[in-house]
Amino acid sequence: MFTAEQCDFASAVADFCADACGTPEQRAALTDGGKLSNSPELLRRFAELGWLGVSLPAEYGGGGAGMVEECAFLEETARGLAPIHAYGTGLTAAQTYLKHGNEHQKKEVLSNLCNGRFEAIALSEPGAGSDLGSVRTRAVADGDRFVINGQKIWITAAHLADHLLVLTRTDPEAGKHKGLTLLYLSTQTHGLEIKPIMTMDGHTVNEVFFTDVSVPAENVVGGVGDAWHRLMRGLNVERLIIAAMSLGAARRSFEDTVAYVRQREQFGRPIGTFQAVRHRLADIGAEIECCRAFVYQVAAQIDAGLEAQLAREGSIAKLKCTELAKRAALEGVQLMGGNGYSVEFGMEEQVRKALAPPIYGGANEIQRDIIGKSYGL
Repeated sequence: MFTAEQCDFASAVADFCADACGTPEQRAALTDGGKLSNSPELLRRFAELGWLGVSLPAEYGGGGAGMVEECAFLEETARGLAPIHAYGTGLTAAQTYLKHGNEHQKKEVLSNLCNGRFEAIALSEPGAGSDLGSVRTRAVADGDRFVINGQKIWITAAHLADHLLVLTRTDPEAGKHKGLTLLYLSTQTHGLEIKPIMTMDGHTVNEVFFTDVSVPAENVVGGVGDAWHRLMRGLNVERLIIAAMSLGAARRSFEDTVAYVRQREQFGRPIGTFQAVRHRLADIGAEIECCRAFVYQVAAQIDAGLEAQLAREGSIAKLKCTELAKRAALEGVQLMGGNGYSVEFGMEEQVRKALAPPIYGGANEIQRDIIGKSYGL
């Protein structure tokens, strides 16, 4: 499935994670005792190694490789519990700029990401999550500028990012999925306010308020009024990014659980030797192998230029990998007993981290609907 070079890259990422953030103490130091979900320091160290943006063109500071290598990086950093979750969001934004942005936007955002800076994308609103076509944040043309008013919510890493890629409605008369425009702006822009939302996983997401935020018309990404089409094509890659990260999380929960049941003894023998335990873990291990093969199959298809044709495959990858990560972590807690529920053994943290991916990036109910429609249902 991988070339020797790709295998070496994945192994190098895994080894670095084990060295840099392999212990609870190291991760606590990087995240202010677990209060933060992302470590700017660790992200910069990955940048120094040249591993950020491995799928982006070299002219913007990337590695010039493909989505196979990018998925390997995402999988191994998630497996290694590296606190750089928001990198995946920045990568999603970067892919949009790469395909639809002008040269200034590409140089600014892509080079930022590759150099260890955070980038963010602002789509969801209080009344527009799964129904993204219902966005109400308004951008009104004013000469050679747009003035933005409205609110976004659940915006990953907005408090860390240098820029936001914002979905706005520029023509309220054009219809639900028309008259939508993507705008790029600095998070330091006057009139922009970012407020944290505290979750069970610390501070990752935010509310973002726009009050007469003025940006030049040249900050349009793509064209005025055509954001829906551009977003839909880009979601296939976003879902693969989420799938790869969830695959790594599933592997970590599975490996930790296997290690535990091998050494934990009850009734005079390791609990992993009991059929009830062995079969449950066999099922998860088999699903991991199937999901892993599928993720890299989709990545290879994207590298072959088939991205626009992969709506079903992207949704399947996101659905199966995020559900698997949640199941693997919950099974870990159950099979580790009281230790699985304790902070000391780490599995409870893996459960908390596994609960959000089935919701964001398009809830899994939406993924099932997309898959069903692809079969003519």
